[in-house]
Amino acid sequence: MKNTARTEPDVIVIGGGAAGLMAAGKAAQSGARVLLLEKTDSPGKKILISGKTRCNLTNAADLRTFIAMYGPNGRFLHSAFSRFFRPELLAFFEQYGLTTKVERGGRIFPVSDDARDVVRVFQKYLAENKVHTIFNARVSSVTRPENSLFSVQTTNGHYRAPCVIIATGGASWPRTGSEGDGYPISAALGHTVIKPRPALVPLMVREQKLAGSMQGVSLRNVRATAFQGEAATVDSALTPGCNYGRGEKKIPRAPVIESRFGEMLFTHFGLGGPIILLMSLSVVEALENGPVSILIDLKPALTKDQLRKRLQLDFNHFGKRKMATILKEYLPAKMIEPLMILSSMDEAKQGHQVSAAEREKMIDGLKALRFNIKAPLPLAKAIVTAGGVTLDEIDPRTMSSKKIPGLYFCGEVMDIDADTGGYNLQAAFSTGHLAGESAAAHWRAKFCP
Repeated sequence: MKNTARTEPDVIVIGGGAAGLMAAGKAAQSGARVLLLEKTDSPGKKILISGKTRCNLTNAADLRTFIAMYGPNGRFLHSAFSRFFRPELLAFFEQYGLTTKVERGGRIFPVSDDARDVVRVFQKYLAENKVHTIFNARVSSVTRPENSLFSVQTTNGHYRAPCVIIATGGASWPRTGSEGDGYPISAALGHTVIKPRPALVPLMVREQKLAGSMQGVSLRNVRATAFQGEAATVDSALTPGCNYGRGEKKIPRAPVIESRFGEMLFTHFGLGGPIILLMSLSVVEALENGPVSILIDLKPALTKDQLRKRLQLDFNHFGKRKMATILKEYLPAKMIEPLMILSSMDEAKQGHQVSAAEREKMIDGLKALRFNIKAPLPLAKAIVTAGGVTLDEIDPRTMSSKKIPGLYFCGEVMDIDADTGGYNLQAAFSTGHLAGESAAAHWRAKFCP
């Protein structure tokens, strides 16, 4: 991508992330002269850190599952996916020498496990199609005087074009350039912006001391369930035995908000890890309606009655052992003391000395470790941004603005987001491809001599 001078492009793409790179390349491949404006000093910075620098490109899930991963807004992607979906994306990378592999959960990565190879593909794609790129070009405004070209003002110049594609991303990971710049630009052009919210984000709890005492503990095969209401008031019997949430077939009944089975961890401020991240957007939205709590079932394979019988057998069989020793079979070492404190039990107490009341408190701790959610971490700490330009004002068949001819959107700047697993990047690539193709078609139809 060389910075050779060019005047009056046909299409200006704002943002050099996943969606913007694809949009710029496709528009140029379709015959338009394209100018890509990137506010940082290099392209694809968020691509480089995605998938823990391995870049989870997409997912092997079928189309129905894919659409479900975006929640109610997933329907908007049908047109984009019908034009450019996983098979076309993988063929695109294959064309440029990037081979891929499928891992657990259907996640698809480059065989090289190196996100830099993905960015290199786009560098080749844009160079091959003569896309002119200007780095360190922060866009401050986009206007379109009546019956005139779009005017794009940046920190280092002013550019005009008949078509503009806004691909500025969300407001998470600001060090990659995603600082929410596209929201005020879109609003100034007359578009409605749904309030940006953190998605796929760790959660802070009111019981910070308790969480902090278990900091670093990673749990597998546990069930976390979010409830509307204070933790102390929630009936743990309402904890479901199956997953409820985006991408799942069943809809939860109040006060259950969402429930996930899998891996999580404790942090110095609260809760993190895969299942907490998956639940986080639902929790963030529910916090606007009142208190939210999360109950963690540390032994979901056992009913309370089964756990009660197993504990009592151990108390009887190892009656002279200290409780801290007995509980090593039930909990990671760092969780034993906190759970005993919650159960009002002395660590030195022996198995045969445990009262029925103490045993029931221990069972409640094991089956329903309770936390009140204080807030999510800030949006800047989220993996993905929920919210953005409302989809009601974007034509899903072209990614064009319904308000201003020649204006297009793609990627995370729009009000669409998904769970982890490659879904967000696929949406960025697919909407970017469609936006680039559509912008070039609009230019040819309206402005090409």
